[in-house]
Amino acid sequence: MITSIILLAVGIGVLIFGANGLVNGSSSLAKRNRVSDLAIGLTVVAFGTSAPELVVNVIASQGGHSEIVLGNIFGSNNFNLFIILGISAIILPIAVQSSTIKKEIPISILSVVVFLFLATEFFSFDANVISRLDGIILLIGFFLFLFYVFRSLKRGEVQVESYASSSLARTWLMIVFGLGGLILGGKLIVDNSIFIATELGLSQKVIGLTIIAAGTSLPELITSIVAALKKNSDIAIGNVIGSNIFNVLLIVPMSSFVHPISYQSKFTTDVLILLGGTLFLLLAMRLGKRNLVDRWEGAVLLIFYGAYTISLF
Repeated sequence: MITSIILLAVGIGVLIFGANGLVNGSSSLAKRNRVSDLAIGLTVVAFGTSAPELVVNVIASQGGHSEIVLGNIFGSNNFNLFIILGISAIILPIAVQSSTIKKEIPISILSVVVFLFLATEFFSFDANVISRLDGIILLIGFFLFLFYVFRSLKRGEVQVESYASSSLARTWLMIVFGLGGLILGGKLIVDNSIFIATELGLSQKVIGLTIIAAGTSLPELITSIVAALKKNSDIAIGNVIGSNIFNVLLIVPMSSFVHPISYQSKFTTDVLILLGGTLFLLLAMRLGKRNLVDRWEGAVLLIFYGAYTISLF
């Protein structure tokens, strides 16, 4: 048991190391081949931030562990919204651009609503299963979102960070070790999480919603805290909303392509909590200080998540 806990912690560390190496190495390689900052931001960086969730879910999906797949997705999204955004707002009230309120946050809500309709009997090609066909529909939504981001970049509404180029040998080492770290870390997380859940008599759902979700969201947590400390509100909230959209529209379909995902109704509560939290965010920015996530709102998010987590156990 103790060994499994240690290996789980090691797996999370290796996963984060791998994601960081993959992003840095791939960005450097793209620069060497004169790929634009725009293309790097839309592909390498965007994919890299979702790489931990993707690898964990693909490995879990191969074993038919649908509870871990869905637990990781919606656990990560709730962690992003309630914990990361809550902590960031307490550090520094987050000023939110009008375009984020009018477009990105509604897109995040819409992606979850579409998922819910595809997963349940309301509208589904195979009720209570995210089939490969459902995955294709979600993936189409992902490409539409990328098209929207591309248009925003052309209008200068979104800036993409530049990356310095490293030596070719160092670049390939980062990519190879990054991929290796992702695969090894993902395997350690899935295997040891299942063992711990079994030993403690917990469901794979609870482990996925808590430990795995928090572990795969650590890169986003660190990024948003640093952004808040540097008073960069756009990165703090953009990191959260963007990651949540990627998880639903990219990671879910990729997992379903490996193996159709069995959807159990007990996850509906967690999905509705995500929708409710996002709607609270929209409402608070309209009723409170306009276009601002204030400290009291961040505190509400943290307190609610604490109560929610306790209820899971």
